[in-house]
Amino acid sequence: MNTTDIQALQRLSDTLDILRRQCPWDRVQTMQTLRPLTIEETYELSEAILRLSDTDPSHAAANNSELKKELGDLFMHLLFYTKIAQEEGRFTPAQLFDAITDKLIGRHPFIFHPDDYRGESWEQIKMHEGRRSVLDGVPTSLPTLVKAVRLQEKASGIGVEPVLPSEAERPSPAATLPTDIPPTEESFGTLLFNLIHWAHDHGINADTALAQANQRFQQKVRQAEHEAADPQRS
Repeated sequence: MNTTDIQALQRLSDTLDILRRQCPWDRVQTMQTLRPLTIEETYELSEAILRLSDTDPSHAAANNSELKKELGDLFMHLLFYTKIAQEEGRFTPAQLFDAITDKLIGRHPFIFHPDDYRGESWEQIKMHEGRRSVLDGVPTSLPTLVKAVRLQEKASGIGVEPVLPSEAERPSPAATLPTDIPPTEESFGTLLFNLIHWAHDHGINADTALAQANQRFQQKVRQAEHEAADPQRS
């Protein structure tokens, strides 16, 4: 950041300090009361990012303005949490910044410590932080579809294929898709939307069905990790 950026950040920080002391609403906020508001702000930022795919040049300025607004709202929340943490004696802003910087350096040994890098995958590197499973970094409260994506991404890092045990003898999921669908986000979105409609017509709750599939896949991944740790049990 340049001097102008740092001054603007300091202005935001000072403004939050004033509000924390003088505004009746800001003064009583806690991490717990801010949490649902932060979740809402995160979804609003997500929607603003999706609008960036709009190719109409007449919408560009409005979309950029909305992105700036939503990023600012979420950034303010993060700074607010940091100030509350400091007030409660949990950690200082400097300790927070140092912790995330150390984490980034530790997760990129091929850049910062190339002489010590042994070719581990991203998930294997994170296991050095004390995690017992590659799935430990997937929040249990994630929306079902987001969770399905993250579970499959995590599992691929250790070579576990996203095919559930009951599907082991079937063709791969890609092989069962219609061959005339182009591999684009728009086409896949339409296919997924129609699958949800098909589920509804057959009395199936698509979210529940996917949540149960997530659970089965988590069991498969944990079993694979257990067998890798103790080959004699496999």
